[in-house]
Amino acid sequence: MKDKLKTADEAVSVIQDGATIMVGGFMAVGTPEILIDALVRRGVKDLTIIANDAGVPGRGVGKLLTAGQIKTLIASHVGLNPEVAQRMNTDVEADKLECILVPQGTLAERIRAAGAGLGGFLTPTGVGTIVEEADYVDRRMTVDGKDYLLVKPLRADFAFIRGSVTDKFGNTVYYGTTRSFNPMMATAAEHVIVGACEVVEIGDIDPNHVVTSGIFVDTIVGGEKPWQE
Repeated sequence: MKDKLKTADEAVSVIQDGATIMVGGFMAVGTPEILIDALVRRGVKDLTIIANDAGVPGRGVGKLLTAGQIKTLIASHVGLNPEVAQRMNTDVEADKLECILVPQGTLAERIRAAGAGLGGFLTPTGVGTIVEEADYVDRRMTVDGKDYLLVKPLRADFAFIRGSVTDKFGNTVYYGTTRSFNPMMATAAEHVIVGACEVVEIGDIDPNHVVTSGIFVDTIVGGEKPWQE
């Protein structure tokens, strides 16, 4: 069986400039900080980051933003990190951030649809608004007399997810609200890296408690700190 255990720096060594990365978490809760820190050390640029939000200053996706590594941010809420607005409105072209806002439920479903192999889905969210003009909207459709937007799925090259407990195959359990976007992102990326608080032997996790199957996981990094710390 393939050994999936690596250090954080080894895990992110395959990521190159211009990569698209999904980052799990909700306001940095459930974000694998150990992987974010390693990516900052690696110094890759022009990244497209897909996340619920931009984290907060000094935590989560916010670290990548401060380091100037993000070219495009696809998210649903960025209000807790003032640097997003600063970067969006800067006159310095090299520092300018493209921010694509997606309604939160639509963002989640776009990721889930990609993981399920769907070509898109119908949602009434955004009908009659500027959302209809977004690149991820294919067209407006009427079904049984009601208007919907046909929205495209969202995939990534890599996914950073945070596990509370992960076994050496990659089977992962999440505690509480750290679960957030992590399970669906694990299904929608070509290469999935788990930052785990605890790594255990195969068989130590009750199969009934597994949320993300190890078949989705390519790399496991131990040493992620519990959120309370």
